[in-house]
Amino acid sequence: MLDPLQLLVLAGAGFLAGAVNGVAGGGSLISFPALMAMGYSPIAANVTSALATLPGYVGGLAGYRDELPAVRPRVPRLAVVSACGAACGSAILLAAPPDQFESVVPFLVLVSVVALALQESLARRIGRDTAAGGGHALLAGQFVVAMYGGYFAAGLGVMMLAVLGTFLADDLHRLNALKSALSLVVGLVSALCFSVFGPVEWIPVAVMSLTGLAGGRSGVVLARRVPPHVLRWLIVGFGLILSVALFVR
Repeated sequence: MLDPLQLLVLAGAGFLAGAVNGVAGGGSLISFPALMAMGYSPIAANVTSALATLPGYVGGLAGYRDELPAVRPRVPRLAVVSACGAACGSAILLAAPPDQFESVVPFLVLVSVVALALQESLARRIGRDTAAGGGHALLAGQFVVAMYGGYFAAGLGVMMLAVLGTFLADDLHRLNALKSALSLVVGLVSALCFSVFGPVEWIPVAVMSLTGLAGGRSGVVLARRVPPHVLRWLIVGFGLILSVALFVR
């Protein structure tokens, strides 16, 4: 059983994770280390974080209801690709040896942060696809990101926003709406796999889910008031600190 202080820490981490996911993605970069700080193994923290952040995606998606009609045509194909990628990633995580996952965690966090930092320059180099459903490069990139999300929950929103922003010419709020919808698909598929086969810690899931739902809505309100580049670099800075901490752990 968790003591009151631990429950309070998890509640706060769940709220912040939901808020960050509503802003620009990367909320699992808060919930994942919070669970590890509670003494859970990296795999248990990963699968628990994946389930705990689901309500935050729901709250964020509700907060972007005004932007959803503009991005809805892109959702069906990307959702199918996301579901397939998430299933593959979750299967790899559950089948691989635990020590293998622990060894790659710092690199995965660093990759997600670097991808977000380089998003705008990558977009200028590759070019953007403005077709209603997206091009093959976008679908391939989304599959890889969804597989990453199924394997490692932390940083999914950051990675997905980086890929969407690279290939789609749209403002950050619409990209966030699309990211929230697709992250929810990835989260639901991963949650189903982990609930059946993974070492989920259900008390932290319950605590962080409730506060994450409120945090998701609050994050959208914040996102509408803070310049997008400020949000992006705040998340990049936090992610770099976390990555360094994991490397020296």
